[in-house]
Amino acid sequence: MTNNEKLADASSIELLSFRVGGQDYSVDIMSVREIRGSAKATSLPHAPSFVKGVINLRGTVLPIIDLSARLGLETGQDTERNVIIVVDLESRTAGLMVDAVSDILAIPAEEMQTPPDLAADESRTFVSALTIVDGRMIRILDLEAVMPPQGEEAA
Repeated sequence: MTNNEKLADASSIELLSFRVGGQDYSVDIMSVREIRGSAKATSLPHAPSFVKGVINLRGTVLPIIDLSARLGLETGQDTERNVIIVVDLESRTAGLMVDAVSDILAIPAEEMQTPPDLAADESRTFVSALTIVDGRMIRILDLEAVMPPQGEEAA
């Protein structure tokens, strides 16, 4: 089966994979609006610690979420090599700051596995599924859990 056949397979899910804190993650490609180079965010007082600040995206104020901080991973230095993945979730748009974008994957739905229930706090489960690609464990993010509740981006 060629890549084009895989992409056309209705039972597969297309994911954008990326690296955060030395680990592989992905999001549903349908929620990705664009991928941008890193931009200097303007910090906001009383914002949650994982919100780096906001940037101006063609006249829209866009909150930038430091995904490593949000996931509780070791946060590295902000570099020019960081990438911002702009995602849409219902009426909310945000930028996810990641280390690097890796690939677009077409994963058959039957290869998605439910993560083990290890979270002590159910509201902190950020991974909706797991899959293995080329020997690498890819975590599929639950964007609903990752995005701050509406109105919490800034106080």
